[in-house]
Amino acid sequence: MAPGDLAAKYGLAVSGARPGLFEYVRQLWSHRHFIMAFSSAKLTAQYSQAKLGQVWQVATPLLNALIYYLIFGLILGAGKGMEKDVYIPFLVTGIFVFTFTQSSVMAGVRAISGNLGLVRALHFPRASLPISFSIQQLQQLLFSMIVLVAIVMVSGSYPSASWLLVIPALLLQFVFNVGLALIMARAGAKTPDLAQLMPFVMRTWLYASGVMFSIPVMLQDKPQWIADILMYNPAAVYMDLIRFALIDGYGSENLPDHVWATGLGWALLFGIGGFVYFWKAEERYGRG
Repeated sequence: MAPGDLAAKYGLAVSGARPGLFEYVRQLWSHRHFIMAFSSAKLTAQYSQAKLGQVWQVATPLLNALIYYLIFGLILGAGKGMEKDVYIPFLVTGIFVFTFTQSSVMAGVRAISGNLGLVRALHFPRASLPISFSIQQLQQLLFSMIVLVAIVMVSGSYPSASWLLVIPALLLQFVFNVGLALIMARAGAKTPDLAQLMPFVMRTWLYASGVMFSIPVMLQDKPQWIADILMYNPAAVYMDLIRFALIDGYGSENLPDHVWATGLGWALLFGIGGFVYFWKAEERYGRG
């Protein structure tokens, strides 16, 4: 009897074989408690050796915003075209929101290669790891949002109905981040050196996304297509949606056309595409 027939006779299956796509989704759902517990544990352990502990979750992006304000806001005048009470929350929002994507990508790159012991020891859907790391970054952003709200209110923008738009904007960004983290997790599992390259890529993306300046104002003397490319890139789209929701002086004239449709499109493209791309290599993670 052929080996395949013998295995079928006794109900044996290939160890670590990739399940069907819908079965894979079902397995992920059955591991939802593991995903949430793992992300919470990682978040707690992240600053466990620091004396200030979880305070660094807020202090790190806040210190980054302060440095960027000193360099770009005061010295280089990157806030051109905006009042000070608009530029400060504009900058802090940009830093916090971009850090959410940046941290998800960097965690995704190491999600498999940095947890090979866990991957090789236990049987679970490997997508649990990049998804869990993305949830960790979302939890960290929610802590930071407390400080962001305080800065926005001190700058003269107070709670209104538009603040509710932050919820769908963050949801779209989270789906986009998960998809991108899944893509980077597969790439990082095959090429661990990618983790050394990504800080340079992310720094370039940061400067190209209008974190510290208004893209239309800064590029008003350049061809329009350059500004369009930068404004429609996903990081800029999600930052602008949240800025529009929170900051009274940041009106719709600062947003590209069809910005919500664009944000939805990026989320679906990377969320679904990244998930399928990661799933296709499921049986290869942790081997070799």
